[in-house]
Amino acid sequence: MQMEMKIAEEMDVPVVYKLMLEAFEEYRTLDVPSSALNESLDALQIAIKNNSEKALLCSINGVPLGTCRFILKEDTLYFSRVSVTPLARGKGIAKAMLLWLEKYAYDNFQRTMECRVRLSLPKNIELYESMGYFISKEEVVTNPNGYLVKTVVMQKSLKTRRI
Repeated sequence: MQMEMKIAEEMDVPVVYKLMLEAFEEYRTLDVPSSALNESLDALQIAIKNNSEKALLCSINGVPLGTCRFILKEDTLYFSRVSVTPLARGKGIAKAMLLWLEKYAYDNFQRTMECRVRLSLPKNIELYESMGYFISKEEVVTNPNGYLVKTVVMQKSLKTRRI
């Protein structure tokens, strides 16, 4: 099994978008559906083109199966929309992407990794906790669809890099 990670380029954005929609489809039936399902391809293309957001694309044997989006802010790499197509789950793709992001963050002098997770998704919280993330706060946020969502902010400190 040959796993490849790369930062998505403009031409990869439709694949990133498709993988996200496939992965988040299961959240359509939640009391408060994920706002990821309402994001437009155009908005993602603009964010990637303007470099206001980056996307990581994970392929196995040349087939794209996972993605996540991230931004660098001050000394923190904030990631979101961790997406693995349902047929490829359980193969370590999400963990591999997070490890890649941690190295990227470290190489770019970031001190912390951070994400936001719905409190109603304990499997996602468990995944991050298994990788050394901890819940730093609980918040109720208004998602882009205008719904209130109970969330937790999860963080992981990275070993500092000496200059």
